[in-house]
Amino acid sequence: MSKDTSTIVVPRLKTQYRDEIVESLKTSLELSNRHQVPALEKIVINVGLGRSKDDKQMFETVRTTLRKVTGQQPVDIIAKKSIASFKIRAGMNTIGMKVTLRGDRMYEFLDRLVNVVLPRVRDFHGVSKKAFDPQGNYSLGLTEQSVFPELGFEDVNKLHGLQINFTVTGSDPVKSRALLEAFGMPFEKENK
Repeated sequence: MSKDTSTIVVPRLKTQYRDEIVESLKTSLELSNRHQVPALEKIVINVGLGRSKDDKQMFETVRTTLRKVTGQQPVDIIAKKSIASFKIRAGMNTIGMKVTLRGDRMYEFLDRLVNVVLPRVRDFHGVSKKAFDPQGNYSLGLTEQSVFPELGFEDVNKLHGLQINFTVTGSDPVKSRALLEAFGMPFEKENK
């Protein structure tokens, strides 16, 4: 049985990165080689259950949210250390959930995040420029999941936040910011 390759759809941002962004970043960042251009390696979406770690309904709400938003089954995060003040013991089941996106799903999620989700955030003035670590990775937090259009009313009856981490290879904060701006990430404007 042969596979028909004419129906494979390459994500829009992936082709844009290959065809346009690499060359424009190479010239704007004054790099000598196109392999020095920063690249998006993965996107990790985390949800910590916090005080709701014993609430089964919240557990299912988070699992459904991550599955619908990313198109992948989330992985449970198990406690590695005991922390008495948070009533957590080492090996305790599910203190949070995460999904790691790579390849085509990563580019599709980034496209939806930048063009659909972030404009739906109430009183949105851009994402913070200060959320880069020294290696050039970027972290973005959303306070509630209701901004995702994939979720229906029944999926947002219990609100929770999301932490979205962008891992960028071979980079520093300046190069990473240039890459994310090329993808269309709306950073906050300078106050003058």
